[in-house]
Amino acid sequence: MRTLCASTLIGEFFVIGFAGLVAMQTSDLSTATVWTVSGIAMLLSLLLCGMLSRPGGVALGWVLQIALIASGVIVPTMYFLGAVFAALWWASVHFGRKIDEAKARWAAQAAQANAAGPDPA
Repeated sequence: MRTLCASTLIGEFFVIGFAGLVAMQTSDLSTATVWTVSGIAMLLSLLLCGMLSRPGGVALGWVLQIALIASGVIVPTMYFLGAVFAALWWASVHFGRKIDEAKARWAAQAAQANAAGPDPA
């Protein structure tokens, strides 16, 4: 799950940066405000990559997804991009957990086969 979710968060890092560039040109907000908010969101996306295996890491990822959608108030395209990344986040979490479960099953089967000893054939 970590790999899929981290990939999504890295993609969001770049999208947030580009959205900051757009917001700087099209909104009435000051450059300092735009880059403070964008910088915090970008930093959060990077920090979340390391927090995914900790309790609450996935929940914080959902908070970032909601904030990304809400940023559409400033940059309207972010409504669409935020929804796309929220869908990617859901898919990363959902399918990542399935992959982790399958890996655990395969590891248990391999351990069981090794414990049984070599094949007598």
